Amino acid sequence: MSSFDVAVVGSGPNGLAAAVEAARSGRSVVLVEQASIIGGGTRTEELTEPGFLHDVCSSVHPTGVASPFFNRIGLDVEWIQPEIPFSHPLGDGRAVALFSDLDETAGQLGEDSGRYRKLMEPLARSIDDVVETLLGPMMAFPKRKVAFAQLAMTGALPMAVLAARFRSEQAKALLAGVAAHSIAPLTQPATAGVGLFLGVLAHTHGWPVAKGGSSQIANALAAELEANGGVVELDHLVTSVDELDADAVIFDTMPDAVLRIARDRLEPSVIRRLERWKPGSGVFKVDWALEGPIPWADDLSPRAATVHVGGLYGDIAAAEKEASRGVHSELPFVLVTQPSIVDLSRAPTGKHTAWGYCHVPAGSTVDMTEAIENQMERFAPGFKDVVRARFTRTAAGYESHNPNYVGGDIGGGRFGIRKLLQVGDAKPFTLGNGIYIGSSAVPPGAGVHGMCGSLAAKALIAAG
Repeated sequence: MSSFDVAVVGSGPNGLAAAVEAARSGRSVVLVEQASIIGGGTRTEELTEPGFLHDVCSSVHPTGVASPFFNRIGLDVEWIQPEIPFSHPLGDGRAVALFSDLDETAGQLGEDSGRYRKLMEPLARSIDDVVETLLGPMMAFPKRKVAFAQLAMTGALPMAVLAARFRSEQAKALLAGVAAHSIAPLTQPATAGVGLFLGVLAHTHGWPVAKGGSSQIANALAAELEANGGVVELDHLVTSVDELDADAVIFDTMPDAVLRIARDRLEPSVIRRLERWKPGSGVFKVDWALEGPIPWADDLSPRAATVHVGGLYGDIAAAEKEASRGVHSELPFVLVTQPSIVDLSRAPTGKHTAWGYCHVPAGSTVDMTEAIENQMERFAPGFKDVVRARFTRTAAGYESHNPNYVGGDIGGGRFGIRKLLQVGDAKPFTLGNGIYIGSSAVPPGAGVHGMCGSLAAKALIAAG
C-alpha cells in the first residue's frame, strides 16, 4: 500500500495548484521539488544586491488575478495594481498605453478609436465567459458559445492580419506589443487571440504585481496545501516514478521530463504524443538594481508596471520573426517590468528594481545585455546611468536554473494551433496508468494561474 494517494513532481504554480486541488478533495498528497525552494517561475530572490528583490521569471499577473482556481480557493495574495496596466513607447517622447478604462484607451487612437471599441467592448462585457472559456479545458462544444464565437472569429487570426485592419501607428504598436507575449511571430495563427485576451484582462482585471514578490503566490499555495494535510519535499530530484510512494503522479514538467521519468508506465501512443512536443523560442533576461526610477522619455511609462519596448509595429514584427528563425535581433522587442514603482518593498528607499527580457533562439548562449540596454536608451535616455547592478541569464542558463524551461522556453512549448486545440475535460491531462500532466505544456498554457495543474488534478479525481 502506498504512503500517499498522489505525488506531484514540480512546485511551480501549476504543481502547487495540482497538489492543493488533490489535497482539498481529501487525498493524501506529497509534492516533490528538486530545488531547495518552491515556486518555479514564481520565485523572488536578491539576484543583484541585498535588499533588491527580483522576480526570477514572472512579475505581472493578469491571469493570476483572473484565475478561477485562485479565486475559488481564496488565494491569500495582495495584488497591487499600477495606475496603467501597460505602456508602449513609440519614440521621440511619444507613447501609447492600455488604460483600465476602455474609452480612455480608444481616445488615444484617433481614427482607430471606433475600431478598437468594436473589437474590445464585446469581450469586456462577457469577460466572465471569456475567462471560463480560455482558462478552462478547451472544449469542442464549449458551454459559453457566445464568448467562444467572439474569440474564435478574431482570436484565431495572426496578429499581422488583425493589425492590418487598423491605420494608426499607435493602435498597431499597442496590439503588436501585447500579442508578442505569445513568443511567436506575429504572422502565426492565434497570436491575435493572445493579444485580445491579455488586453481585455487589462481592461477588466488589471495587470497587477504581488506585494512582496511573485514568491508570495507560491508561498500562499504552499500554505493552502499544508493546511489540507499536504507534504512538501525539497531537494529531491526524481529520476523514476518507481521512487515515488504514491498511487498516482501528476507532473508539473515538460513532456520530455515525463518521458525520462515515467516512460515504462506509458503506452506507445502516449509516448508518441509526448514526443511531438517541441520547445519554442528562448528568452534572455536582465535584472537591474537601479539608483532611481527608469528615466522614460514619455509621460505614460513611469505610471505602468509593464512597458513594451520595441517601437513601431514593423520593428516588433521583425524582431519576433528573427527570434523564431534562429537570429539574434540587434533591435529586440523587450518586455520590461518595473514592480518597485507600485511595491516599495522591492528595493531600499529611493531605489528601484526592474527587469527586461527579449526572445532569442532556443538554447542560445548569447549575451543580449548590450542590445537590450541600447533599446532602453532609445526610449529612456540616461537609463544606463541609473543602473547600479545587473544580473543576466541566457536562454541556456534558464534551462540550467529550471529544467522546465527547455532551451530557455518559458512558454511551455512551441506556440501553435496544435497546442491550443487539445480538447476535452480530461484528455490533455491523462497519460494513463495513474500518470497525469498538469504543466504549462497543456491547456490553458503559460501564465501564473494554476489552471493546468488544477485541471490535471480534477481529471485524476474524476477517474476515482
